[in-house]
Amino acid sequence: MPTARIPMKKIIEVLRLKYEAQLSHDKIARACQLSKGAVYKYVHLAKAKGVTWPLADDVDEAALEALLFPAQEKPQRYVLPDCFQIHQELKRKGVTLQLLWAEYVARYETQAYRYSRFCALYRQWREKQKRSMRQLYKAGEKAFIDYCGPTVEVIDRHSGEIRHAQVFVGVLGASSYTFAEATWTQSLPDWIVSAKQSALLHFFDRRVPG
Repeated sequence: MPTARIPMKKIIEVLRLKYEAQLSHDKIARACQLSKGAVYKYVHLAKAKGVTWPLADDVDEAALEALLFPAQEKPQRYVLPDCFQIHQELKRKGVTLQLLWAEYVARYETQAYRYSRFCALYRQWREKQKRSMRQLYKAGEKAFIDYCGPTVEVIDRHSGEIRHAQVFVGVLGASSYTFAEATWTQSLPDWIVSAKQSALLHFFDRRVPG
């Protein structure tokens, strides 16, 4: 347990008796009711900090305390993730929170938060951001269709040939009910078959009340 610091007035008195009265550490200890170790400690601390006697006119108790015992900033144990940068990176195709956390850990190592805390900090930041143009849709009113960026591998079970298929996605606006289908290309014929026949006519039509 660290020893409590003595009042500044007593430290000044120790310095006065040392340099003005030129007393020994033993006599200073008895006069100030301190241990010889405490006297030695504060005399050498003042010497190490460049404190001279008599004290300068502009050095009062507060100034002397700041010089002998400067406040030490407590280092931050963990580095906060850059939530804005995370938010921007998540807009890129194929980027996930797991991937961004791995990059964050690689950079800060022992000062990095665990994955669960990393995600929680990002969600808290995101919830504080302003929302923009909230849209409401009636059931069956609108569907949104497009091809997503990533492709999927399709392996021919006979030849082992690997081909990459495009992924068509359709989503109902009100319920977010989703349809997905793989096609070989994003050409107009595949688009028409996926959008109009598979998604709109067959899949969604049977799930939207008429």
